[in-house]
Amino acid sequence: MPKIILTADQTMMSEYNNNEFLGFAACFPTVISEWLFKKIFCPPIKRGKDGRAPFANCGTRKIEAVLLASGFSEDEVAVVRPQDIDMFIDDETMAIGITTNDPLGLGPASSTFSTLLGKETFSAYSFRKLVSNPLIWKKNIKLIVGGPGAWQLEDERIRAKMGIDTVVLGEGELEAAELFRKAVEGEALPGFVHGGVVPLDKIPNVRNPTINGLVEIARGCGRGCKFCNPTMQEFRCREIPDIIREAKINLDAGKGILLHAEDVLRYKADGPVPNKEAVVELFRECLNLTDKVFISHFALASALSKPELLEELKDMLGLGPKYWYTGQTGIETGSPRIAKMELAGKALPFRAEDWPQIVRDAHGVMNDNYWYPCSTLIFGIPGETQDDVRMTRELVEDVNRYKSLVVPLFFVPIGVLQKERFFGPDDMGPEHWKLLATCMEHDFKWAPRLASDSIGLSGMGMLKGFGLKTIIGTMERKSKKYMKLMKEGENPMKLSEEGI
Repeated sequence: MPKIILTADQTMMSEYNNNEFLGFAACFPTVISEWLFKKIFCPPIKRGKDGRAPFANCGTRKIEAVLLASGFSEDEVAVVRPQDIDMFIDDETMAIGITTNDPLGLGPASSTFSTLLGKETFSAYSFRKLVSNPLIWKKNIKLIVGGPGAWQLEDERIRAKMGIDTVVLGEGELEAAELFRKAVEGEALPGFVHGGVVPLDKIPNVRNPTINGLVEIARGCGRGCKFCNPTMQEFRCREIPDIIREAKINLDAGKGILLHAEDVLRYKADGPVPNKEAVVELFRECLNLTDKVFISHFALASALSKPELLEELKDMLGLGPKYWYTGQTGIETGSPRIAKMELAGKALPFRAEDWPQIVRDAHGVMNDNYWYPCSTLIFGIPGETQDDVRMTRELVEDVNRYKSLVVPLFFVPIGVLQKERFFGPDDMGPEHWKLLATCMEHDFKWAPRLASDSIGLSGMGMLKGFGLKTIIGTMERKSKKYMKLMKEGENPMKLSEEGI
């Protein structure tokens, strides 16, 4: 049996019906049944023949690779599904490493939906279920937790309540081997570790397949938005041979290629303008292996500054009216003042004062090339006024003619703004409610069409695709009476208070 088990909660150990973007459903409050949630959004990965997880989160696979390179054998390190942990624990098991995105449901999307609907998110529920496993407590196994959501566990009281020994904040490859060695040898562990920025030559290649074929092509961003974590500042791009090596591991396992970076269009760029030749070469090398090549994130300013890049990628990918491409991006605000104050780097190489026009023009360029943006907005950025919110609403109304999605999020104090306070429903003014209604109308208009035309959703199957559209339709019907109030700038929660 292994000395070290690596895992993640159920919401991270899924292939999301072969669509990475359905993973955002982990942020949903538990207002639908767990059965339906798993069926449509988050079905568990099937157990491998050896009992281990055949696919895992990319971050988990990186830590696995570090441990194997540091001297631990494959018998000593096992990556398993959370529901299979008991199968692998015995007297030799000394440590469990957990990757987490949102352990307490405090992330921007989670805090938005959970506070509006008054329910715990599936991400928080699943993490709590994992760390409360009775066998872990009985065997006194060390718990080491890391990942993008690790910042939520900084409070020592929370760690003690959940039985967590160590939390790693930031990148973990430089610290993982020593932490797990100490755990295996019974040495004392630090309660909190700040992971350093990992140099390119220290980022390991994964040894085994990742969920949905995700391949990390770059780390960091460098645009300097104040609400991002500091580790996002240093931009590093991995070399194509390493990327292809990992892609082949996933292809051999029957998966496609999901290129991951904060801005895939800036791969190998020296500054804010995309390096067209480098991006085209990357896609060409991947397309030589498979036609199933997708991306995770991009920046609107990058798309607008190199429209000829989108046009070439359109031809390479074979995009068209019934074959659309997508990725996640950020609008965040429609206010030039807020853009200049909090996210000036997001507009580069253009001026932050022109941010609303950049967003409009980028949507047009992307739709012209059969790309649709899945964008986020942030409610309650520090210093925001009702006039700033009104400008954001007007921007969303302008982009309504473009095929796209807009996801509103409440401000969460991280990065440079970590000393600010959380934003919630009680902080919303009339313009916030109007903006929320505008976002909902936009998404109810486009979401069903995107479910039909998106490459990413095409692998769901007819039945599950129909189920997704049914859920969207049901949400639209049930929200109409609330949206009427929101459009008038009123808090719709008073409907519940009045018993309507």
